[in-house]
Amino acid sequence: MPSLQSVLLAEPRGFCAGVDRAIEIVEKALAKFGAPIYVRHEIVHNTYVVNDLKSKGAIFIEALDAVPAGATLVFSAHGVSRAVQQEALARGFRIFDATCPLVTKVHVEVAKLDKEGFEFIMIGHKGHPEVEGTMGQLDEGIHLVENVADVARIAPAQTQKLAVVTQTTLSVDDAAEIAAAIKARFPMVREPKQQDICYATQNRQDAVKLMSSQVDVVIVVGSPTSSNSNRLAELAHKLGTPGYMVDSADDLQQDWLEGSQRVGLTAGASAPEILVQQVIARLKALGAVSVQTLSGTPETIKFPLPKGLRLDQPGAL
Repeated sequence: MPSLQSVLLAEPRGFCAGVDRAIEIVEKALAKFGAPIYVRHEIVHNTYVVNDLKSKGAIFIEALDAVPAGATLVFSAHGVSRAVQQEALARGFRIFDATCPLVTKVHVEVAKLDKEGFEFIMIGHKGHPEVEGTMGQLDEGIHLVENVADVARIAPAQTQKLAVVTQTTLSVDDAAEIAAAIKARFPMVREPKQQDICYATQNRQDAVKLMSSQVDVVIVVGSPTSSNSNRLAELAHKLGTPGYMVDSADDLQQDWLEGSQRVGLTAGASAPEILVQQVIARLKALGAVSVQTLSGTPETIKFPLPKGLRLDQPGAL
């Protein structure tokens, strides 16, 4: 039986600009205002990142009544509903919004088209905080579809002004299939001017497509709650290569690698590189002798921090 020889590393992998910014917002808030800093929901869906920030003084909460008056509050990268924003303002917290700017773009588009009388069909996963945040921009008139079958069941009040928005971390191919079904049922539907699925999600999925045919198994570093990480493992399976997710190197199971000479390794957009390196060390311990990084789309995007978080400024807005 052939033994493990090499590791192919996907490029790009791991942190995206939105995740970098969200983590930096919490760290800068801690440095400027001191612990504790309260964060509504996990800042990003990664166990290592959340535990690291907890150790530095971040407290993660779901309900705002868990935050004391006058405290500093950070909204997670996934975004929040208008109701949560309004409650936080009413309670008088010092607020920093770590919502990914690409999610904010979707919120802005929803608000703009709502004023023009549009209803919305949102492609996404029920219960995901990003979906709750986007759907929570409106009191009514936004219909969630998770798959093609859902498209036949929705009942908008009118069909003259319908627009599609999507969760940013979906499978590109799945979202396209659902969008095509929406277009078939509602030919006049308004599609996003720019694809809502974020550049980082697209790039990481493209990297798995490139890598999967060259390896015997794909390992995705990412937490179970991470939507974009789950999509990477699913994509490998769809392409005919076994795909497994690990939250850390300890989760790697040797029997996944039986009969495999080449292992493909990638990481979801919320998974730090330190975890990738720990998985590489574990693969080397299991016999891998070489590590090669595949070429991929370079990412140079960087999002600015909110006002009031530069450490040389006297106070937050």
